Amino acid sequence: MDKTDYIFGLRAIMEAIDSGKTIDKVLLRRDLGGELAKELLDRIKEYGIVSQRVPVEKLNRITMKNHQGAIAILSPVGYHNLDNLLPQLYEEGRTPMILVLDGITDARNFGAIARSSECAAVDAIVIPERGSASVTSDAVKASAGALFYVPVCRERDIHSAVKKLKDSGYFVVGASEKGIDSYTKVDYTVPVAIVMGAEDTGISQDVLRQCDTLASIPILGNIGSLNVSVAAGVILYEAVRQRLESGFVNG
Repeated sequence: MDKTDYIFGLRAIMEAIDSGKTIDKVLLRRDLGGELAKELLDRIKEYGIVSQRVPVEKLNRITMKNHQGAIAILSPVGYHNLDNLLPQLYEEGRTPMILVLDGITDARNFGAIARSSECAAVDAIVIPERGSASVTSDAVKASAGALFYVPVCRERDIHSAVKKLKDSGYFVVGASEKGIDSYTKVDYTVPVAIVMGAEDTGISQDVLRQCDTLASIPILGNIGSLNVSVAAGVILYEAVRQRLESGFVNG
């Protein structure tokens, strides 16, 4: 990790929070305590910043300097609020297309998906707070800078985010080998949310149950599935094809 990607020390992190820096998450030593640590925890809670208790060895692998049991990982870009973004997209007269990532953990996959998303005029990418790749310098590099352009919303959990999208009028498409319909048979010309699952386990069961339809990509070879970033690109460009044929595409 590049030294410009993190801040260490209790007071330094509090100052970073107060100054408005975008923090991806704060790593805290498991047994961290004391008044200063309590002040930091209060700020973390107030600003809704993700935190994680970790062994001191993990902190030492990032820096051997006097981190005081706390390291803040910085995000190269700010996250967007889904509640604010959804009405804004409708107000702009768009027919939104949103990509929901349910547990994508590899930064390179996340970056590649973001790159395809930007090229396909996706309006936003939704990721969960925990158990997911986030907007780091590695992800930005893998995206070829696309993450500077595509809004990323980080929600407490994907299940609630998908429910929010459904309640806002989105047709929710789950990309799954369990799908009966080919991905080409799905209508992407409506406000649509496309859900891609984790690299190893796919879409979680509670999210699968919320999908309006499950779309599958035909696999003709011996390997049972595509890489998730490739699958995302295939489906996104089917959506682009349909939207262009219908006479519109967001951009």
